Amino acid sequence: MTDQTGPDRTQPARHAAPHPSASPSPGKPRRRRRLLFIIGGILVVLLAVAFLRPHGTKTHGTRGSHRGSASAQRNGDATPVAVAVVKTGDMPEILTELGTVVPITNVTVQARVSGYIMNVEFKEGQHVKAGDELVLIDPRPYQVALEQQLGTLKQDQAQLADARINAGRYDKLIKQNSIAAMTAIDAQYKVQQLEGTVKLDQANVDNARLNLYYCHIIAPVDGRVGIRAVDMGNYFTAGQSGGLTILTQMQPISVIFTLPQDQLPQVMDRLHAVGQLPVEAWDSANLNRIATGTVKALDSQIDTATGTVRMRAIFSNEDEHLFPNQFVNARLLVDTLHNVILLSSNALQTGPDGQFVYVVKDDNTVEVRNVTTGIASNDVTVIKTGLKLGERVVTDGTNHLRPGAKVSIPADSGNAADNAGKGEAMTAPAPAAKPAQ
Repeated sequence: MTDQTGPDRTQPARHAAPHPSASPSPGKPRRRRRLLFIIGGILVVLLAVAFLRPHGTKTHGTRGSHRGSASAQRNGDATPVAVAVVKTGDMPEILTELGTVVPITNVTVQARVSGYIMNVEFKEGQHVKAGDELVLIDPRPYQVALEQQLGTLKQDQAQLADARINAGRYDKLIKQNSIAAMTAIDAQYKVQQLEGTVKLDQANVDNARLNLYYCHIIAPVDGRVGIRAVDMGNYFTAGQSGGLTILTQMQPISVIFTLPQDQLPQVMDRLHAVGQLPVEAWDSANLNRIATGTVKALDSQIDTATGTVRMRAIFSNEDEHLFPNQFVNARLLVDTLHNVILLSSNALQTGPDGQFVYVVKDDNTVEVRNVTTGIASNDVTVIKTGLKLGERVVTDGTNHLRPGAKVSIPADSGNAADNAGKGEAMTAPAPAAKPAQ
């Protein structure tokens, strides 16, 4: 009996084929790594091209850049600056203050009697003259009252005349001792009493006539009428709030502004010397001049709350560009300084010792010069001490300057280049003549 296990031991073992999901294939990772290497190489090439290729901005430089580099090489470390030459001139001394347009005369037109308004004679915004009738209040009730007072006056005048005749008769009789003295004296008292009554009646007549006159509302001054407050047919009471309208004098008109008390002595001395000072009214933005006028007087006291004094300037206002209650800038010309040293305000610097400037010396280096300033106007300042006529002062480019620093003036270089160009053009040789055939 043979062993059934022998052949099984001698036969080679069979290996089952592996499942695809059991272990990854070695070909796919290799392909992935090769793809990454290719992409990385492409990126490196692109970056190298981007950084190593020539740029147009470096190869196509402008003529101005070459000229600037050449100028920088010539000047070394010189700082370019702008300068101004010290000159003399006239400087107006002007005080600018905030003012308000105020009419010389501003009237609230009122009625002095009550009644119905029969007629409105003006139009809103109309210019009227003094004496023009504006409004008519019904005069008939006041006409009747006048007639009554006239009747009473005539009645009392007749009684006075009778009393005087009786008094004269009693005077003759008492001289003849025909009547008692008391009767004559009573007659005299009766005359005096009636004389007083007649005077009272006359006053009542005058008052009635005045009320009749007040029915006609008259313009007291020349001016411009505003918006009316009542219409025809309404009943108006004497002294009613708001009045009938407002009448404003437009020509001339005034501007009231305040002056600091520190400047008051100078202005008063100048007023006493010349009598009046010129003044200009500018708009609230201080850009456009509106009108010109004069100042002749100032207020009688200083406002303790603000330390200022009020002044009134008078303007003819023919074009009526100045309007009541308008805010303006008043420029008062106090005096004019002649032949003083003037300098641009941009050149002034402030240091520990006060204000100073950079003065350009002959070797194109700068030095610090302390100065004493005066008044300033329109970016120009008066220099009292520290500068001389004709000196050059730096007005722009002072940020990096130090005492003794070297500077260059581009304006001078430009002028020199222009002059050189003109000289070359003048000395250029004429074209050679053609040889004879």
